[in-house]
Amino acid sequence: MAVASVPLFDASAVNSCFDLEPAVRRVLQRHWYVLGEEVRRFEQDFAAYCGVPHCVALANGTDAIELALRGLGIGPGDTVVLAANAGYYGSTAVALVGARPVYADIDPATLNIDVAAVESLIQAHRPKAVIATHLYGLMADVQALAQVARKSGVFLVEDCAQSHGARRNGAIAGSVGDIACFSFYPTKNLGALGDGGAIVCKDERLASTVRSLRQYGWGQKYHNDLAGGRNSRLDEMQAAMLSEKLPQLDRQNQQRRDIAARYCEAFAGLPLVLPASVGHDYVAHLFVVRTPSRDALREHLRTRGIATDVHYPVPDHKQAVAAGVKHAELPHTERACREVLTLPCYPGMQDGQVQQVIDGVRSWFDAQASR
Repeated sequence: MAVASVPLFDASAVNSCFDLEPAVRRVLQRHWYVLGEEVRRFEQDFAAYCGVPHCVALANGTDAIELALRGLGIGPGDTVVLAANAGYYGSTAVALVGARPVYADIDPATLNIDVAAVESLIQAHRPKAVIATHLYGLMADVQALAQVARKSGVFLVEDCAQSHGARRNGAIAGSVGDIACFSFYPTKNLGALGDGGAIVCKDERLASTVRSLRQYGWGQKYHNDLAGGRNSRLDEMQAAMLSEKLPQLDRQNQQRRDIAARYCEAFAGLPLVLPASVGHDYVAHLFVVRTPSRDALREHLRTRGIATDVHYPVPDHKQAVAAGVKHAELPHTERACREVLTLPCYPGMQDGQVQQVIDGVRSWFDAQASR
């Protein structure tokens, strides 16, 4: 009998608990498809969920980072500090506004940006902003980063694309920095059925600026008041989907954590580096292990019908488009990119599929030990 396939992500399983047809009908019956009632409703609800007064819905998560930087007045000649192990999305936004990236090394335990490294780079480079990515769904030490940033007069941008609903020391992801950026790509913890993104913030003027930038920089219709504007609008259908799914976000995050905890228990004692936390500061967007034998383990799992991925194999400062960018030594970042491996972990994943992943990983290490 063929081994059942275990996908890395299964949209049908994730969305099986939702009845999305009423949301579709609402949009179709209203015949208003862009920047209407559904977007306003979602912005209000998501801002309340994040514990901040303002949300501006956008076309995707990368636009969210770019327009956040533009809203903060960051442009050519400015410097932005960020980590180099998060898929080049932050670096893309920095490049789009014409600023210069300066890469901080990561904490080897959490793989998030290291606070001490950030503090050192602030003193050396006088950046205008720091981007803190909550990687794989684990919140960075964002409160310590906020203290460092504010002491130096530097903006803190939270990249929450992988951390919807994560909470640390009483603060939810997106509520600590000067502005926070979200993606609603279908695989995210709160995923649309297409592209989508948003910023959230406490400052009304900043929210108003981003709201203008998402629609060509208009102050009023057909009056372009702000440079750097673009067309970056979340459509009504995606907003309606997100409004239906938001009330179930915490429940689905717990399902992710439960699978992660089961993995951690099963893999205890194996020569694998496991996630640093499976508590409320971790929403298990991705379950990532580390091993120097990453590629061999990945091939073994493939033969057993288990899909995996690498998030992310090439650090930002080693990308071809980054040639010539000066950077400090980043040993922890480079080692992580050589060793990280993502295993399936998503709401709706069946117990048998979880066990298949566990058996697949353990069988590889058992084989290695018997050699």
